[in-house]
Amino acid sequence: MFKVLRDWIQRYFSDEEAVVLAVLLFLAFTAVLTLGGMLAPVLAGMVLAYLMQGLVVILERLRLPGAAAVGLVFALFMGVLLVFIVVVVPLLWHQLITLFNELPGMLAKWQSLLLLLPERYPHLVSDEQVLQAIEVARGEIGKFGQWALTFSLSSLPLLVNIMIYLVLVPILVFFFLKDREMIGQWVRGYLPRERALITRVAEEMNRQIANYIRGKVIEIFICGGVTYIAFVTLGLNYAALLALLVGVSVVVPYVGAVVVTVPVMLIALFQWGWSDQFIYLMAVYGIIQTLDGNVLVPLLFSEAVNLHPVAIICAVLLFGGLWGFWGIFFAIPLATLFKAVLDAWPRKEPIVAPLL
Repeated sequence: MFKVLRDWIQRYFSDEEAVVLAVLLFLAFTAVLTLGGMLAPVLAGMVLAYLMQGLVVILERLRLPGAAAVGLVFALFMGVLLVFIVVVVPLLWHQLITLFNELPGMLAKWQSLLLLLPERYPHLVSDEQVLQAIEVARGEIGKFGQWALTFSLSSLPLLVNIMIYLVLVPILVFFFLKDREMIGQWVRGYLPRERALITRVAEEMNRQIANYIRGKVIEIFICGGVTYIAFVTLGLNYAALLALLVGVSVVVPYVGAVVVTVPVMLIALFQWGWSDQFIYLMAVYGIIQTLDGNVLVPLLFSEAVNLHPVAIICAVLLFGGLWGFWGIFFAIPLATLFKAVLDAWPRKEPIVAPLL
């Protein structure tokens, strides 16, 4: 047993750079797991600055001074943030309150529609099954209402946290953009001088993560914007709220599109019933999802992440369970990091004795 373990250690940890990389990864994940809650504004600022540094580099290549490029990108960021707070948030909040007020009426209409199923399809659905489904739905809606009440009563600490984020995150984004070279030199000063393995893994991850995160952000805005225009054109209620759900759903591969279809279909069914308008809406929604998966994704993600679907789903479940929404958002980049480390990891092949 000890010989097998010793041979395994000699094969994968005989290189000093491999040991250093393993220690750095362990320390990074430990710091995020233990201090992630306290350092959440710093991590959010780092992510946003990382997303915007590509635009800063492009402006600098156009011979714009560094300070002017950072100032222009930061001003654009603050403008988008201001529009989101002043325009988008009140619209979403108004639609969310209206939805809560109309939930009892929606439940009654869905109940009447469900009660028609045993009459139309008596061999497939029985009255007992429909009544059981209605009771389950009422129980879940009651739990959701209790959660909403509890959330509203304890919303003061949340508002304080939001105000802290609104103040600290923009400041951190500005300094991360402005002093990115100085911060990079400071970090490199604590790394070993011989770091070819670390550099190779970092370059591979920077290429893939930059492509993935920026592409995913663009996909969220395009899908959400196109869906909002389509829903408003067709006259669907709660268009902004549903468009936000559709935009965020692209973060979760395979599952997000299926899950968000349920509220879209239920609200459309409550508004129009089994009518032609309902069919038109679902057809347009299906076209948007098809174009997203077959046209937009290949265009945005030119450097495809070579991961098996099972690995992607496992990464979403694991990192989502650890870090919530941000874990889901960064599940694929983190899985790509793990794959890049495994591919670049130096291996000392075992010595095979010659056959006599």
